[in-house]
Amino acid sequence: MTVVSEPTCRTDALITLRHDWSRDEVLVLFELPFPELLFRAAQVHRAHFDPAEVQVSTLLSVKTGGCPEDCSYCPQAQRYHTGVTAQKLMSTQAVLERAQAAKDAGASRFCMGAAWRSPADRDIPKVAEMIRGVKALGLETCATLGMLGDGQAQSLKDAGLDYYNHNLDTAPEFYGEVIHTRAYQDRLDTLSQVRDAGLKTCCGGIVGMGESREQRAGLLHALATLPAHPDSVPINRLVKVAGTPLADDESLAELDPFEFARTIAVARLLMPRSMVRLSAGREQMSDELQALCFIAGANSIFHGEKLLTTGNPGVDRDQALFVRLGLRAMGMPGKVDNAAHTMTNPGKTVQRAVACDAISTATLGVRSDSCAACPTIMP
Repeated sequence: MTVVSEPTCRTDALITLRHDWSRDEVLVLFELPFPELLFRAAQVHRAHFDPAEVQVSTLLSVKTGGCPEDCSYCPQAQRYHTGVTAQKLMSTQAVLERAQAAKDAGASRFCMGAAWRSPADRDIPKVAEMIRGVKALGLETCATLGMLGDGQAQSLKDAGLDYYNHNLDTAPEFYGEVIHTRAYQDRLDTLSQVRDAGLKTCCGGIVGMGESREQRAGLLHALATLPAHPDSVPINRLVKVAGTPLADDESLAELDPFEFARTIAVARLLMPRSMVRLSAGREQMSDELQALCFIAGANSIFHGEKLLTTGNPGVDRDQALFVRLGLRAMGMPGKVDNAAHTMTNPGKTVQRAVACDAISTATLGVRSDSCAACPTIMP
């Protein structure tokens, strides 16, 4: 493994985004002592976000089941017997009713998912109508529809879509162990179309599918070295759904909770300005694990009882957890003031006094205690 030297202590170290991470550097982060890793991630998180705010999204399956892909984790693949039946695309009115309910429950973003390999051109106007309606409710919009063809991303953008989700799922070298019907490059090509259309990207992956730590590092390395960091990075913890190949694999152990928290912390360090989202698998997580993840830099969740077809904590449970942890949904009124954190105009301007030792460690180096505190103004 390459020895990583101590970086220069710079006042802009927490501002500068890197796209040139090496796998060795990512593994160095994974292998830090757990308290040190969380400390560094929390420092970077506070340099860019209010640590008491969590962005809340709701995900609705607008077209369920019948997918021709063979993703080993997915209950919507038609080749697996999971009890999920194929359904037609929902009506716009039904989608808008669910979007309004999500907004009333505190969501600021509404995501629409369809179990397609790729949407047909005839489907795009129907989804565009949904997007316009959700946008009119005052919600951010997100869609995940599979691979996009020529011009489809632009059509969605023209309808008012804010974000498009298309995950890398796992490291390039492990991908073939999970999926055979879609190439890794197909995913990269769709992300390129999304960026070219001016849409924000939502892109992450799934952990706990039997990959090694090095392969988890490979997933985060692939995300952090994209031409632009994803605006949102959903980190899913595998949900074993009966009937899928991964659920039927008795040798597949559940990912250690501390390893999951490590993954969140490393994602925060690599992609400091991205929203890091706790996605699938939260229903099986303890409140304590979720709290660790928020400390490690997670600042987004999916809200509601379902994530497409899998379970999710109920709204009441999330609200109770927020109260216990002193968190609030992003966009809600409130102010946080403490010795290390002053927030003015939430979501706009953050002023920090960040010690240089934190700046140094945030970019992989050994802590340097020779510098004074450096005030930093973040846009």
